[in-house]
Amino acid sequence: MRVLDTAAVSAWATGCVHSLASLRPAIDEINVYPVADSDTGSNMLFTMAGAARELEEAEPENAADALKILARGAVASAKGNSGVILSQVVRGLADSARGRLDGEWLAKALGHADEVATGAVSRPVAGTILTVLHAVALAVRGDTHPLGEVAEKAAKEAAHALEKTPLQLPALAKAGVVDAGARGLVAVLDALVGVLTGAPLQQEHPLEVHAVPLAEAFAWEVMYLLDGVDEHSLPTLRKELSGLGDSVTVAGDGSGSHAVHVHCADIGAAIEAGLALGRPRRIRVEPLLTPTPIEPGGGLDRTVVAVVHGGELAEVLRAESIPVLAVPEGETPSVEDVISLLNEAAGRHVTVLPGSVALTAAVDTAAGHAMAAGRDVVVIPCVSPVQVLAALAVHDAGRRTNDDVVAMAEAAAATRRGELRIAREESLTWVGRAQSGDVVGLIDDEVVLIEPAPASETNLVAAAMNVLNRMLALGGELVTVLSGAAAPPGVAEELAEQLRLEHPEVELAGYASGQAEAVLLMGVE
Repeated sequence: MRVLDTAAVSAWATGCVHSLASLRPAIDEINVYPVADSDTGSNMLFTMAGAARELEEAEPENAADALKILARGAVASAKGNSGVILSQVVRGLADSARGRLDGEWLAKALGHADEVATGAVSRPVAGTILTVLHAVALAVRGDTHPLGEVAEKAAKEAAHALEKTPLQLPALAKAGVVDAGARGLVAVLDALVGVLTGAPLQQEHPLEVHAVPLAEAFAWEVMYLLDGVDEHSLPTLRKELSGLGDSVTVAGDGSGSHAVHVHCADIGAAIEAGLALGRPRRIRVEPLLTPTPIEPGGGLDRTVVAVVHGGELAEVLRAESIPVLAVPEGETPSVEDVISLLNEAAGRHVTVLPGSVALTAAVDTAAGHAMAAGRDVVVIPCVSPVQVLAALAVHDAGRRTNDDVVAMAEAAAATRRGELRIAREESLTWVGRAQSGDVVGLIDDEVVLIEPAPASETNLVAAAMNVLNRMLALGGELVTVLSGAAAPPGVAEELAEQLRLEHPEVELAGYASGQAEAVLLMGVE
């Protein structure tokens, strides 16, 4: 097997260009905006061709220098979101190029490439090139086999992860294709295997190409190189660009220059954001084309999505095939976060279920953004995740869209809410004074009881039953209990047993939510 010397790096760059050139028509055909650029294959080819030219004109002393030159050329030539991400993959390999470039180095370098590429994207999306790159990094982590064997393992894992992309993103599943950018990454890794082992550069991988009809542009892809920017200003730039649109990447080349990319409706504002912090150059603007929405009766024409706090609750919803935006506790999502979620959804009509008052306000703001144009977005206001679950329980894709939205809204509004919280400080309530550490019970945001500290399993179950008995006094058939991050391990099971004893007529559904604010969230329908 070949070692990674200067000649091998040059051969790899050339192999990438040849592979991407031969695949370009097929990769471009499987693009599904907003999952990929309008011409992902062309953009990745443009990026690697520019990097290869940069390397041809230089005289690197060793393989590490060759990789650094290749990375600098890739960032400078990066075109489109996929090109920027690919440039960061090359940069990740270059940053790690120290000492002996063997299999152990490649394993670590792919892990670093995963971190750098993911860090350049404001909101990574499952089922894309980043998902495949992450799977590769995990597969080779800690591997110390020879260089060629590690490369082969990485390429095989990339191909395997590529096949899963339609299962991870509704837009891909709707179109019946794999992710275009991920297919390009597989070609790049196959080229590396070919250089190191002599295997064919071009490997066969199923694409399941389906032509997608296109409509007129409603947004623009703005790209430029930004010099002279203070590294500490980059989060500000990302935040400002995220307020303008989605697919935001700000990727450095390790030498002070950054490739900026955003999909937005306001070209001038995107460029001005860079002017305020540095010196933009090589500005490129291209129209974005979007798939024509599926007409009613033509298949999947609508999707229900959720925005919630709590990673565990998000996983519960994803298990039910609901696209979810999991927001860190105490934070609200950015406009780009919400727009990216809307763009992940299949179909023309999107119903959004936000799990709190603050989340509802954030989603309302994003739903009116220019980048959400062309979608019929309806936000069902929910003040608690138990109302989200109640709405999903009555969701019926077979109903007319308007009827389904009304049914979900009515179910959410009719769900009575109970909570148990631990008092953080002394406070005066309608039912008395609560001391720090006391268990406080609420119904529809009104304090109804205070259970003296400590917040033991026994006290929590007693307080929860007190709250539930008050709510069930008005009737109810289903009780939903979400246990928070601070809930003792056995409290959910003990509460379920007690509820069965006192209310055998009531059905119970319990889930772990990961919520930080409440120990228990309870809903009665």
